[in-house]
Amino acid sequence: MFNGMRLTKAAMVAVVVLVLPANASAEIFKGETAGVGDPVHTMFVAFANQAGKAGVEIQVNAGQTLTKSMLKGAKGEIDFFSSVPSLVNLMAGQKRMYENIDDAPELSKNLRAILGFKAGAYHPVTLAGSGIEDWQDIKGKTVFTGPPAGSASATSEALIKIITGYEANQDYTAVRLSWGEGYTALADGKIDMMVRPAEIGSANIEQFGLSGEFRVLSIPEDVVSSEAMQNLFGRPGRGMASFDGGIYKGQLTEGEITALGFFQFVGTHQGAPDDTVYEATKSFWENIEEVQATAFFLKEVTKATAFTAVNVPLHPGALRYYEEAGFDIPDELRAAE
Repeated sequence: MFNGMRLTKAAMVAVVVLVLPANASAEIFKGETAGVGDPVHTMFVAFANQAGKAGVEIQVNAGQTLTKSMLKGAKGEIDFFSSVPSLVNLMAGQKRMYENIDDAPELSKNLRAILGFKAGAYHPVTLAGSGIEDWQDIKGKTVFTGPPAGSASATSEALIKIITGYEANQDYTAVRLSWGEGYTALADGKIDMMVRPAEIGSANIEQFGLSGEFRVLSIPEDVVSSEAMQNLFGRPGRGMASFDGGIYKGQLTEGEITALGFFQFVGTHQGAPDDTVYEATKSFWENIEEVQATAFFLKEVTKATAFTAVNVPLHPGALRYYEEAGFDIPDELRAAE
């Protein structure tokens, strides 16, 4: 695509995914998603690329904080965005990062969905030699839990508390950085552990096994069935996931790893043109085999999983396509007239 040009990782974040229309006057729609290497970014770019085949040109601004992107989407300032189910309730309840947004509850009513997907699992990663071999070893250590403004840090800290009883910044030091800074801090030995949502089989996680050994901590079996853990699994956009620890070279936890899974959806707002969303949705599903070939985790994006974790109404344009294509649409995803 770039004719052999070499891009640094930092430069890649700023790359705008844009297929120029045949007609220079064609409308360009704004889109926002997470940074390069994140499964959310991979999915969103796959959606934008397929939409472009139907003449729906989406200018993708990567490396964004999804809490802010959802708010901009709800305001109609951008047209397509990566959405986090757990943030919907926070916006509707004017809580946490939205507590100072007076019209957040009303704005949340503008959110609309196109499709949902299983994005991956939270990976609690620690390098061999860190002194952490199980969850109790976190005591007194430094742990990267996520970015300052996102919801992942609170989820990571809740996960640690349920398993160990440890409080952030009392029993261990919780460090909040950007995702890229978190990776670098662990690689450089500046922190002892990183809790990172990533697709299962992530190349970013795999990198720690290329020059050494590391561990992905598994949720203990006796904790899985606890009320607190089941409540965490039951939150919007959350669930239990499992995978073979051997999927990663150099990973020391043997056998099946139990993890906190996370789900996302591609969103828009109720003011987006019906025909535009219809054509983008239709093109995505008509080219689903190409999408599934993009990344290992996208193989799970199927007709049966189209509405996974979606907790806002479908956009009328997307709904029209799903009705025509015979999808089994949950009643709660139909917007009230």
